[in-house]
Amino acid sequence: MTSNKKVIIDAKGIVKRFNIGKPNELEILHGIDLKVYEGEFVSIVGTSGSGKSTLMNIIGLLDKPTEGSYVLDGIDVIKARDSELSHIRNQQIGFVFQTYNLIARTSALKNVELPMLYGGVKADERKVRAEELLELVDMGARKDHTPDELSGGQKQRVAIARSLVNRPSIILADEPTGALDSKTGRLIMDLFHKLNEEQGITIVFITHSRELAEETERVLTLKDGCIIDERRGLRYVS
Repeated sequence: MTSNKKVIIDAKGIVKRFNIGKPNELEILHGIDLKVYEGEFVSIVGTSGSGKSTLMNIIGLLDKPTEGSYVLDGIDVIKARDSELSHIRNQQIGFVFQTYNLIARTSALKNVELPMLYGGVKADERKVRAEELLELVDMGARKDHTPDELSGGQKQRVAIARSLVNRPSIILADEPTGALDSKTGRLIMDLFHKLNEEQGITIVFITHSRELAEETERVLTLKDGCIIDERRGLRYVS
């Protein structure tokens, strides 16, 4: 069980409203409570419009909740300054998106190096680390290729390598298989399992696919901005 493990994400009563005080005010999240333990592989599943991406943006410190508390690895991020939040995002969280977010006309190697550039890592160290991670995701042979020379699955592998460069304790993956065919999506999912099992990285996997969600340790179902169900993954093997 996870109860004896360290809580790395502890969010309580998370409410998110947009256009506050205006006639078109809209509440997307309605009091979300979420705990994720160190080393867990957790999925949040829901249909389009359920609030998944809004919740991920808050977990990943890309946005702040309107109400509620959020402690990330012992840090009260609600009270943190923007500069502190930027540092935490860069050093502790790796992001993987459905649309890859790679820089065009820039090699896979340089794309992977980018977060380290922001972190002030020296050029030679950046190159070595980026090459190691591209090898890890079986993209070492394509390190000099630009995104337009890569398939969707290859782009996502580069994006995963990039998410790992600063040795984050958490990966947030927002629909990482959504733009891929089922075979390629399977390869990407296997890679996430490998990272979780072999490196102990905590992974929060946002998806509309219940089939993929059921592979993870815990499955949270989000509907209309509320978590309506939480259960153990049907195919999860500890």
